[in-house]
Amino acid sequence: MAAPLYTTASGLLFHAGKILILTVGLPARGKTHMSRALERYLRWMGIKTQVVSLGDYRRKTLGGAQKLPPDYFAVGEKSPETMRLRQTVSDGCEQLIWDFFMSGGQVVIYDANNGTRKARQSLAEKFDKEGIHVIMLESWCENNEIVESNIRNVKISSPDYRGWDPDKAVADYYERIRIREQAYETVEETTWPFIRIINVGEKIMVNKIRGYLQSRIVFFLMNIHNRFRMIYFARSGQSLIEHSYKADSDLSPAGWEYSERLKEFVTERRNNALEQRGYNPSERRLVIWTSTRRRAHHSAWPFLSTSKQEALLPSSPGYTSSPLSNVTSELPSESGTGPSGTPSRVPGDITHGRPQNAPGAPAMGRTFSETSVATVSTVDGSRSNVKVVEKPQMSEINPGVWDGLTPEQARKFYSEEWNRFVKDPYAFRAPRAESYHDLCVRLEPVLIELEREKEDLLIIGHSSVIRCLLAYLIGLPASEIPAIEIARGDLLEVVPTSYGVHTQAFHFWDGPGRRGDQLDGTESPSLTDTKGASADGEAVHSRKTRDESNFYENWAEDTQGKKTHSIHELGMVGHGENPRDSLEHV
Repeated sequence: MAAPLYTTASGLLFHAGKILILTVGLPARGKTHMSRALERYLRWMGIKTQVVSLGDYRRKTLGGAQKLPPDYFAVGEKSPETMRLRQTVSDGCEQLIWDFFMSGGQVVIYDANNGTRKARQSLAEKFDKEGIHVIMLESWCENNEIVESNIRNVKISSPDYRGWDPDKAVADYYERIRIREQAYETVEETTWPFIRIINVGEKIMVNKIRGYLQSRIVFFLMNIHNRFRMIYFARSGQSLIEHSYKADSDLSPAGWEYSERLKEFVTERRNNALEQRGYNPSERRLVIWTSTRRRAHHSAWPFLSTSKQEALLPSSPGYTSSPLSNVTSELPSESGTGPSGTPSRVPGDITHGRPQNAPGAPAMGRTFSETSVATVSTVDGSRSNVKVVEKPQMSEINPGVWDGLTPEQARKFYSEEWNRFVKDPYAFRAPRAESYHDLCVRLEPVLIELEREKEDLLIIGHSSVIRCLLAYLIGLPASEIPAIEIARGDLLEVVPTSYGVHTQAFHFWDGPGRRGDQLDGTESPSLTDTKGASADGEAVHSRKTRDESNFYENWAEDTQGKKTHSIHELGMVGHGENPRDSLEHV
């Protein structure tokens, strides 16, 4: 997806050839988590990648652990029937690998223990003879807390332990680990390239890694973790000039009300979700990412307020700022009043939404830093567990010469470009504009930071940016990115898991700006009807419309047979072995 838009005669990218990654490690060491995360990233890069899981194949073929012979996981001599079953599973997985390579695939990740030197040597030699590059990926974990967490959060919820008492399931799995430890041999042979990850990212060792693609694999694995976190997506509030990319206008009064409601709903939903999982919300930090556009980072301002009415001026006692701080204040309206008729919070000249004389404001001619961080203290002096980060890479897609045009005007004045755009909304680039492919390339550093972020995360962004990030997490193909509908007033909760993601969609806002309303209260023409679920579970019917003068940013309709995804449909999609065939549901 983020790879160049080209093909080769072999169908392989980066002159890297075909690669087989053999995972090595004892059970509950995070092998599946790393395999699925790496598969998601490589697919995003445009690499044809597939995970072949021995455990999943064994469960599909033979059933859960309760249906296996007693000596199936034992070390040493086994009955002929057990040996036959194990060989059937092993041969079946190898055939899946061969089939994928023969069908044009480039990278296969074989998710299995591969715990003995003899077994993995035999497997590696078999594929190496056919010109396939083999890499050993070992996950070594000495942290018992990580092992315990993996067992309780992932392993005992698998079909192997369906209907089991949790404590008995944990004890049984520990017994399985103890048996495997007796025969386990760590990767010490230097014949093959290998990557050894200790304690799920605490330390990494590499051997004989060569070429661009192999180096990118190492780079990605250096940035992932398996700590529990929640990721939220929401659009920014309505701005004073919705239809202009160049204007960079501030929030409208309705936009400020939306931002307050967003804070209330996210706080309530997050606290409830954390408490249900046994976490204390006050002990966890919420990180908020926005773009540097005013309507985006101003939508995050209520999260930094200690009360709804309290102003957040840099000179106030409850405000502290880092040297790189660039968090902006609320802009006054022309009448000198803020939302709801309250006096403007920030008097004087404004530079990028911040008073020019404010501490930490950039001098004229200086450039802004890549990220901006601000924290506040509560009235009692304690630090607030909220951090806001501005990311220039998260700016909305650039519409170029189509900025401010309606679809009819673009079709009239740029008829040739319009026809190409309708045929391929993902790859087409309007004059002096960005395509969605360009936007995906621009967002790749953000994806790495998204994988690295360990805190709960709220992304307040533009619809085009949210589409790309959601497609990455959920595993949608590139062609469907422009067809994802992101409505203002919907919150999408994404919880990464070892096997993919769990998602839920919530509706929290029906005010002006949700349906593409203009500032004069009129609505733009209706496009589609969708049905979603509200926060309390009741059905919500909404008229989905969009600002006709901002169609390039909000283009999300069914073209050339592509399916249109609403945010509520995405709330039911998770990333399984194949995101089109094996979906996880909440």
